[in-house]
Amino acid sequence: MVNLQSAHSLPTPAPDSPIARRRPYHFSTQCATVENPSQKDQYGSSSVPIYQTATFKGMNGEYDYSRSGNPTRSHLEHHLAKISSAQHAFAVSSGMAALDVIIRLLKPGDEVIAGDDLYGGTNRLLAYVKDHGGIIVHHVDTTNPAAVYPYINPEKTAMVLLESPTNPLLKIVDLATIARNVHERAPNAVIVVDNTMMSPYLQRPLEHDADIVYDSGTKYLSGHHDLMAGVITCNRDDLSKRIAFTINASGNALTPFDSFLLLRGIKTLAIRMDRQQLSAIRVAQYLEKLGFKVHYPGLSNHRQRDVHEKLANGAGAVLSFETGDKDLSSRIVGSTRLWGISVSFGAVNSLISMPCIMSHASIDAKTREARGLPEDLIRLCVGIEDPTDLIDDLEHAMVEAGAITLLEDGGYTVNRQGGMKRALQKLESAASKVASDSEAHPWFVSAPGKVILFGEHAVVHGVTAVAASVDLRCYGLVHPRNDGKVSIHLPDIEHFSHTWDVMNLPWDSVTVVRRGHHHGPSLDQKLVEAIISRSLPESLKSEGSRARAATIAFLYLYMTLADDTAKPACDFTARSVQPIGAGLGSSASYSTCLATALLLIHQRITVPPLPVPTRPADLKLGDVSHSHVSHQGRRAIPPTTAEEVNRWAFIGEKVLHGNPSGVDNAAAVFGGAIAFTRDGFGRKPGMVQLQGFKSVKFLLTDSKVGRNTKLLVEGVAKKKHQEPEVVGEILDSIQNISEEAQRALSDPELPRSTLTSALCSLIQENHAHLVALGVSHPALESIRSTTAAPEYGLSTKLTGAGGGGCAVTLVPDNFPESSLKSLTETLVQKGYVPYITSVGGSGLGILAPYLPESDHSPFTPPETPSPDGSSDGSGDELQSLRETFATRSRDVLAEWATQRGKWLYV
Repeated sequence: MVNLQSAHSLPTPAPDSPIARRRPYHFSTQCATVENPSQKDQYGSSSVPIYQTATFKGMNGEYDYSRSGNPTRSHLEHHLAKISSAQHAFAVSSGMAALDVIIRLLKPGDEVIAGDDLYGGTNRLLAYVKDHGGIIVHHVDTTNPAAVYPYINPEKTAMVLLESPTNPLLKIVDLATIARNVHERAPNAVIVVDNTMMSPYLQRPLEHDADIVYDSGTKYLSGHHDLMAGVITCNRDDLSKRIAFTINASGNALTPFDSFLLLRGIKTLAIRMDRQQLSAIRVAQYLEKLGFKVHYPGLSNHRQRDVHEKLANGAGAVLSFETGDKDLSSRIVGSTRLWGISVSFGAVNSLISMPCIMSHASIDAKTREARGLPEDLIRLCVGIEDPTDLIDDLEHAMVEAGAITLLEDGGYTVNRQGGMKRALQKLESAASKVASDSEAHPWFVSAPGKVILFGEHAVVHGVTAVAASVDLRCYGLVHPRNDGKVSIHLPDIEHFSHTWDVMNLPWDSVTVVRRGHHHGPSLDQKLVEAIISRSLPESLKSEGSRARAATIAFLYLYMTLADDTAKPACDFTARSVQPIGAGLGSSASYSTCLATALLLIHQRITVPPLPVPTRPADLKLGDVSHSHVSHQGRRAIPPTTAEEVNRWAFIGEKVLHGNPSGVDNAAAVFGGAIAFTRDGFGRKPGMVQLQGFKSVKFLLTDSKVGRNTKLLVEGVAKKKHQEPEVVGEILDSIQNISEEAQRALSDPELPRSTLTSALCSLIQENHAHLVALGVSHPALESIRSTTAAPEYGLSTKLTGAGGGGCAVTLVPDNFPESSLKSLTETLVQKGYVPYITSVGGSGLGILAPYLPESDHSPFTPPETPSPDGSSDGSGDELQSLRETFATRSRDVLAEWATQRGKWLYV
């Protein structure tokens, strides 16, 4: 830290005579001239030496440890204070480190007023201190001083954080007016300004009543992007002492070598920025001439240009522009050659970026939209290259991206459409594109349910659960339509069906996930709310309907997957063989079918072609024979496809349930058996596929007793709180059961009889612990006693949350079919619904290569089918497949689906 009151700035030489008086040096001269009268180099070095040392010898010297002070850094800080109109200057390890030091001036309960168009890292740090430090942050439009005043609290407002021009929309904040008014209303508030976009060359906020100014030295001050640095300047002694203490205590002061590099870069700051600004205005004028909306305070039409010119000596070298089309922006950015695609700015080399997916991606899409940050925005950071070359490279990128067309006479035509007009044209063309798409065809998919074999309830408390797929499947059929509409049919859920016009869906509320990108961890609540308020029919307005949740998930995935060039008109019909809401993962299998069908209809995933069939050798052609080994479709779907489906199935589950563990959809996609452990309990979290596990026959019995999963989970948590030692021992025992089960199921050399015997014992043991936790039900105990009767002798346990739902019974390979038939009849007589199925079989299935040719054409089903599924005679429908699928009895649905053709599985 340097104090200019004790270490004088470079003096202007005394006059040579009373007549010829010298003028003060200009800024560029001060930048290039590094001189600290209090630290003369003993050898007269013309460049400040690098004191590359951690410690200094001796006692009571000026320096003892480089964390606290270093001569190279002292020279730098003296120089920074001189060019910033500051009494105190500090150099730290990065711009964000500088802001972190400043934020540490706050205490819990303090209030901060900040702009709503800030650098993404600033937003991230403010959000962190808001959530974890008890700091209250108000984001307001600081470009309007009147908008700031309602948030000023004389007692609580501790800091006002400003940035001008803002990044990346280049809006202007009247620093002087806000500083003056805040100091009048809240004298103890500190005015902090991020001056990175301007640098001290163009703007010195301390001259406009700011209390603290910080810069990312990585940008213009360095100018070469070869170091990371942050700079803090101020004039108040009390603030400088607190800042110096924090830097020394936290140890984030700038290193000697980086101090040397930054000092060297500052020498050319003025000459670099002069060139960069001249080029920036030419680039801005070129883009404005093309008709783009350009944000740059150097343009005459910038609405806050007058305010900016009162504060700054230039417009800077960063500008941004909007194309009206995010995909077009992406193509332009990707087509440049001279402009480097990168975050940051201020270097001698020109850079191009899309802030919403790069520097500001940490701000969620909903917040970006609320703050008016366009997704299609392109930011240009102009370097020192020849402006003619920069514009030429942009022009070539525009041509390659399809934004403009060059004419033979040297002119051009602009191909872009603006705003709402372009959006409407895309929507209007989407239906016609689908109708003419020769590749549009139906897709038939399926996904298994799941059963928790071991670890129910205990998994909530960190115990490993073992889940497996259940071959009671959900089926989905997605079929193209030829009328620009999208529809859903759920015959097994309230016989619900509905149709929407594609163009009438709330597209203004969606943030599409582009190809090659993943959905974020949180749902887009704006889209969810728009679907609920604007797209749900009246019959689904009230909560509690399963069809409501399934429909929201359908529309959410359909819209999020759609791109700007094609929104496929289609019908999605779902059927389920498994009991719905019985704890067998019906929602996860639905989400998997839905995700797979929509990924296919949007052409986001592909299905591998059928393998080459067995053929004999053709000796005449010199061809050798080929042998095809059939796996009945198993492992035909590649892992990359399965992983993409699983990601989107999980999003579907989030729409349906809010906060799923992910184990249900993983079992539905990958099949087999999975061990799952939650994070936060000391064990390694995550999911592990149990390799080598072969399917086992199970009897699943639906008790037809409803259950409240939330209350059951809360009951176990309450019991744990009241009896921690008792419940702790139970949880430890269930963990041991899960580990034993994992070893047994993963051991390919374990004899089948030994495996089933071990599983029977573990099932009985696990159920006993669940009874002790209080989550069983008389109906489940009745099923268990029935299956354990001497004539059957089978092992049964509850599955899922318990309190009703289903029970699972292991059926050994040698169990007589006659006995199994007798048992199922007995269960039916007692009012239960038994299902004989396999556990641990294949996962996601896709009928491939395609459906029969007669079913390829797009069709237009009636908007409200009759109860028997017959047509009302409208349109040119192709009813054979969808109608048969929608009306087939659940008892024969699985067999009918199997007979449709060759299925491919994960």
